[in-house]
Amino acid sequence: MTGASYSEVILASGSSARRIMLESAGVEFRVVPAEVDEDKIRHDYAANDPDGTPTGVSRILARAKAEEVSIRFPAALVIGADQVLELGREIYTKPPDMDAARRALRALSGRTHRLLSTVSIAQSGRETWSCLDAASLSMRDFSDEFLDGYLARTGDRICACVGAYELEGLGIQLFENIEGDYFTILGMPLLELLAELRQRGVIPT
Repeated sequence: MTGASYSEVILASGSSARRIMLESAGVEFRVVPAEVDEDKIRHDYAANDPDGTPTGVSRILARAKAEEVSIRFPAALVIGADQVLELGREIYTKPPDMDAARRALRALSGRTHRLLSTVSIAQSGRETWSCLDAASLSMRDFSDEFLDGYLARTGDRICACVGAYELEGLGIQLFENIEGDYFTILGMPLLELLAELRQRGVIPT
């Protein structure tokens, strides 16, 4: 597949971290956030597959986002992505408010969790490639005083982050050990995506 087979590259995500990653890598694209009901997709997935894994949730959401935008822009190469936090059998997504952010961070404190990040490419309304990567992160057992100060300094923007932390900012102070790819933690496996874009002739080889 060559660059001639698409009209433009679209990122089907409103995530500033993913946008900055692609911009910094020199990829030309525009942003068109996907219009999907993530809660319904997760609910339907759980209902159809009670033993389904967080890995499956991440994959199906990334695919749904890429395909939804691709249906609207069939001539474009559309990049969708999703991230899920797994703590035991619990799945954490973006907290809806600051109280939920506090509860999530308190639950994660002193424990190790996994971040699952999937990136998907779709054209003509159909997924044509995907990649999932995982990272393991161990939070230190921080004090309530630290948590209060952290939330006060980050403010509402923390609710846009899975797990209620920004690893690239103040959130790094929450952790004592991290194993995995930095870009995967920020929101998508970038190196694998860039390799696929080179393979397709989207960016220079």
